[in-house]
Parts: sequence; structure tokens; C-alpha cells
Amino acid sequence: MDIRRPSCALALILVFCLTEHAQCMNTKINFREKEKQILDQILGPGRYDARIRPSGINGTGDAPTIVRVNMFLRSISKIDDYKMEYSVQLTFREQWLDERLKFNNLGGRLKYLTLTEANRVWMPDLFFSNEKEGHFHNIIMPNVYIRIFPNGNVLYSIRISLTLSCPMNLKLYPLDKQTCSLRMASYGWTTDDLVFLWKEGDPVQVVKNLHLPRFTLEKFLTDYCNSKTNTGEYSCLKVDLLFKREFSYYLIQIYIPCCMLVIVSWVSFWLDQGAVPARVSLGVTTLLTMATQSSGINASLPPVSYTKAIDVWTGVCLTFVFGALLEFALVNYASRSDMHRENMKKARREMEAAASMDAASDLLDTDSNATFAMKPLMHDGVVDSKMRQCEIHISKKRKNCCRLWMSKFPTRSKRIDVISRITFPLVFALFNLAYWSTYLFRDEDEEQ
Repeated sequence: MDIRRPSCALALILVFCLTEHAQCMNTKINFREKEKQILDQILGPGRYDARIRPSGINGTGDAPTIVRVNMFLRSISKIDDYKMEYSVQLTFREQWLDERLKFNNLGGRLKYLTLTEANRVWMPDLFFSNEKEGHFHNIIMPNVYIRIFPNGNVLYSIRISLTLSCPMNLKLYPLDKQTCSLRMASYGWTTDDLVFLWKEGDPVQVVKNLHLPRFTLEKFLTDYCNSKTNTGEYSCLKVDLLFKREFSYYLIQIYIPCCMLVIVSWVSFWLDQGAVPARVSLGVTTLLTMATQSSGINASLPPVSYTKAIDVWTGVCLTFVFGALLEFALVNYASRSDMHRENMKKARREMEAAASMDAASDLLDTDSNATFAMKPLMHDGVVDSKMRQCEIHISKKRKNCCRLWMSKFPTRSKRIDVISRITFPLVFALFNLAYWSTYLFRDEDEEQ
């Protein structure tokens, strides 16, 4: 009996232990409850002060807090040339180490803690220095979160929309490239307390298939832009976005219509010089249309003190159209001058004919001695006519081809029209050659 009692007791103890172990295995750990306990432990009253910045490198209070920044550009909605600004939507992220927020990860089962209230922990006082307007996104919930990792790393992420200033140089408009910056800096903490650094490895990401109506994002560059003021030196980061303007829109809307207006103004050179209403109405219409086109272009651009590439184009086209109108004024004046000259010649010929008739009648009334005196006069007249024919023959040989071709047009007004038909297109073609070679084949250094 004494031997059996210990064996029964051992059996009962073994069964009890196996039962308790099975119950422990079936019990699940409530990680949400554990998260609450950890948050209360590290952020409870008297345990964490969000007003004090984290310690620097190696936990020393003298070293500045390092904050690494990266962002994801979701969209660029517009680039306004008149206001010199652009709008962008991005996901902005900051990451830093706060050793006061370390916690037990339960054997790797708890990867991080998530917060939605930014005021619970210390936050860098970053601001966008070239911001004009900005807002957060709160639909359906505020688009912001904070992740606290077991080693004390803090990740802050927020989705924001910004309207930023972008000073532009429009000397080459619309064949230009513009660089728009996004600047971030510390507002109150100097570099002795807070330093911003770009995250290593692709700190700026851009959404695929980014579409802009009139621009193309060629590339972007990250850099530092620390600023010194009377109160100290402040850490600053910047992203330079290089945009190239799409030229096809301006080619269709501006350049081709201007060329067509200039060519239409040349039609007056082929109209008869007597068609005054047609030539005047054509010249005035093209001139007013060109002036309206030029004013419409400048209405969408800010008033600047320098000459833009589009100003050179519209100014020269307007000059050509105005020159065509002045050419008709010159033709009209030459036509009236030619008519006046013809009338003068006709009157002179009539006067000479009348004088010759009077001289002939006087000779018939004289005595017979006058008959013998006419022979040497007739001889002299024959000699003079032969000499004149020789001079005309020699002068014809000396004429070049241009004078020979111009002699086909007897009036000066017709000659002006013919010269204009060749001169205006030739000069406009030379201008196009100089214009496009200057603005299309320029160096990148000149653009900057």
C-alpha cells in the first residue's frame, strides 16, 4: 500500500501538468492588448515628453537629431506661367531615432506600433519655404500615420497637396526649359539641434506615367540648401524638377497661323494695282488679325522687362504684314506718278507735233533759196539718226540680265510689285533660318 500511493500521486501530477500545458497551447495572445500596454508604457504620463527632442548620435544630447527625408510624387496638376507657380501632390516621409520609444517586440511577433496622432511624439519642425498654399487630405480619414519600431525608429508619413512658387525665365518661351524647386527647412531648430538628410537610395520617387498637359518632366535632382540668418544656420533640403515645355501645342496654335497670315498678306502683290479696295482690305485685315494674335499670346504671360522668343516671332511677322500694307501705298504712289509722267509726255509730244507743223508751213511760204538750204539739214538728220541707232545698239549690249528682265515691266509700280514678290518671301525664309537655328540649337548652359 505504501508503494502504490506515491505512484498514484505522480500520475495525478503528470495528468494535471499535461492538461495545463494543453490549455496554455490553446490560449492565443491578444497582440492588440499588448500594443495598448506597450503604448501606455512608453507614452504614459510622466514617461515621455514630446516637447524634448531625441538625443543625437550614440544617445548623446550634444549631437543633433538626424532626420532622414524621402517623398513620393503622386501628381503635378498644373504649371502656371502667369503666376509662376505649380501644384503638386505628394506623400511626404520623415524617419528618425528616438531611443525613449524602444519596446519589446515579443520575440519578433510585433513589428511596429501605429499611431494616427502626431502630437503624441516629438516631431521635426519642418516647413516648405517656397509654399504658397497647402492642405492635408482628410477623406475618408486623415491620410497620416506614425510607425514606432522596436529599436526606437519613428516613421512619419503624410499625404499633402502644395502650391509652390516657381520663378521662371521666359526669354526662350515657348522653346524653354524651367526648373522648379521644392524646398524644405527647419523653422526653429538650428543645425546644432536638428539636421535633415536625404534618405539613402532613391529618396525621391515619381509615379509612373506622370502626365502634364504642356510639359514633360525630364529629370529631378536632390540637393542641400542650408541657410544662415541672424539667429543661426538652419538645415534645408531641396528637389529641383526640370520641366521641358511641349512645343507641338505652340507650333499648331501660334507659329503656323502666324506664317499663314504673313503668306496671305503677300497675295496683294499679285493683285492688280488698280484693285485698291481689295488690296487695302486684305492688308488691313491681316494686320488686325496679326495684332489680335500677338495680344492674345501676351495675355497669358506675365509682363516682363525682357524680350521673349515669341515676342521676336510675332514682332517680325507683324512687321512683314505691315510692310505688305506699306508696299501697296508705295505702289499706289508710283502708279499715280507714272500716270502723271505719261500725261506730261503726251502733252509734250502734242506740243512738239504742233511746233513741227508750224515750222513746215513757214518753210513752204519762203522763197526757193530755202529749198537748197534744206539739203545739208537732211544730211545732218540722217547722220544723227545713224549715230543714235549705234548708241542704242551699244547700250543694249551693256545691259545685264536683271535690267533686261525688268525692262519687260514698263511702269515703276509694276516693278515694285515684282520685286516684292521675290524679296518678301526670301527675307522671311532667311529670318526663319536664323530664328530656328538660334533657339533650337542652343547650348544647355545658355538655357540655364
